[in-house]
Amino acid sequence: MDNHTETNAQHDGDSRDGRMAGNETDQTLTNRQGQPIVDNQNIKTVTNRGPSTLENYDFLEKISHFDRERIPERVVHGRGAGAHGIFQSYGKVGDEPISNYTRAKVFTNTDVETPVFVRFSTVTHGTHSPESLRDPRGFAVKFYTEDGNWDLVGNNLKIFFIRDAMKFPDLIHAFKPDPVTNTQDPARIFDFISNTPEATHMITFLFSPWGIPANYRQMQGSGVNTYKWVNSEGKGVLVKYHWEPLQGIKNLTQEVAEKIQAEDFNHATVDLYQAIEEGNYPEWELYVQIIEDHDHPELDFDPLDDTKLWYKDKFPWHKVGKMTLNRNPKNYFAEVEQAAFGTGVLVDGLEFSDDKMLQGRTFSYSDTQRHRVGANYLQLPINAPKKRVATNQRDGQMTYYVDTPPSHNPHINYEPSVEGLKEAKRNGKPHEPEVSGRVVKEPIDRPNNFGQAGETYNRLSDWEKDELIKNLVAGISQADERVQTQMIHNLTEADSDYGRRVKEGIESFKKRGAMKPSAVEEAQQLSEPSSPY
Repeated sequence: MDNHTETNAQHDGDSRDGRMAGNETDQTLTNRQGQPIVDNQNIKTVTNRGPSTLENYDFLEKISHFDRERIPERVVHGRGAGAHGIFQSYGKVGDEPISNYTRAKVFTNTDVETPVFVRFSTVTHGTHSPESLRDPRGFAVKFYTEDGNWDLVGNNLKIFFIRDAMKFPDLIHAFKPDPVTNTQDPARIFDFISNTPEATHMITFLFSPWGIPANYRQMQGSGVNTYKWVNSEGKGVLVKYHWEPLQGIKNLTQEVAEKIQAEDFNHATVDLYQAIEEGNYPEWELYVQIIEDHDHPELDFDPLDDTKLWYKDKFPWHKVGKMTLNRNPKNYFAEVEQAAFGTGVLVDGLEFSDDKMLQGRTFSYSDTQRHRVGANYLQLPINAPKKRVATNQRDGQMTYYVDTPPSHNPHINYEPSVEGLKEAKRNGKPHEPEVSGRVVKEPIDRPNNFGQAGETYNRLSDWEKDELIKNLVAGISQADERVQTQMIHNLTEADSDYGRRVKEGIESFKKRGAMKPSAVEEAQQLSEPSSPY
């Protein structure tokens, strides 16, 4: 292709970064119109003291763009770090071909390395919050597959606080800062948790040492929700996803986390970036758990319940592929901040289950991206699939190319048409699950809110139990006594020893707290330096 042809192709919209071809070695500063800037130090004024004039085009363009540099922060997962890499499928589930379970090419085609982009994040706090806080961690992977994008959006922990999407805004409101004081308050958190018994299992993990990952490289990941795999015959199975770091798993105690925070509140971002820059590429193997697609009445819980684990001894883990992160972003905002994920982004061979949380997230996530980044967020290079895109969708804010191939008649933006885009041929038999029943607003039949919480407590080692009790006591002790009573009741329902130790800890904490000043109070008692003015 000659230079003239390449330039026209880019101008017509085939270039995903929207730039014209030019001299890549030219270092001349320009404005957004491409015009050279000869003075970037001084605005135009009447005399060199001012006042300024209105025809300061370069300044007005520069400052008005600066005013708009930030897009709305994510309501959750605001602070994040990311990296590029590849995923390689092993092509098997145990000794069986993986095609027995799914026809998704990202798994069946072992001859290709699928590009990926991963965004790790904290959940509750903002973009510049410490990475050492007790908080779940997001683990979102965008696979740029040959069939289009697939987003696997999960967390480091394998379960969640709630099982119904209706509760999600309230959960986040309780964990976010108080709308009056603008400070996070354990009293609010445990007020919500105590009245949400299914959350007992999640807080058992969150307040144990598993609640603060040491960094992103040594952190587990999980899809949390239950999905489906569908094979070429249209048969579906229920599946859960788990990422296991080959660097090993490492978490922090509260004491160590506080020491790290005092020195560096960016430690996890720095660790990930430096490791990749030094060629120590982090790797994770992807495991799946598979069960038949029905309600499994033999279990004492619903397998679609996000507050429950599928225990390994009953539901084996199968290793199906490996992901390697080998390239840092060139620009944090363009790639990490504008990266947009959604649980509804699936490819052929991957399907939704009836998981209530999954179905609620599927609307919420992509709706959030349209609000936060814009209607054309999928045209951004970090979000655009690495394959041909052809739609009849048009216009909207910040559109800069049309999702159709050059050979397409530009007058036809509808379907069906004799000249327009045509529907694709189906790949394999459709998955057609049978659904029947009354339309209701009801909780599930097998909530079993406390069973696995007690099981998880008893599977912790002695020192992990000690850390869990200490952390819970410190938080619950700041809540209303009615909340404390309900929390002790819930924890006792999970395990009698669990509830007893927290109750005794709260009583002891109250006695100590009345005598010992806080760190803030101690600091206020220090003498202030004299003013130099």
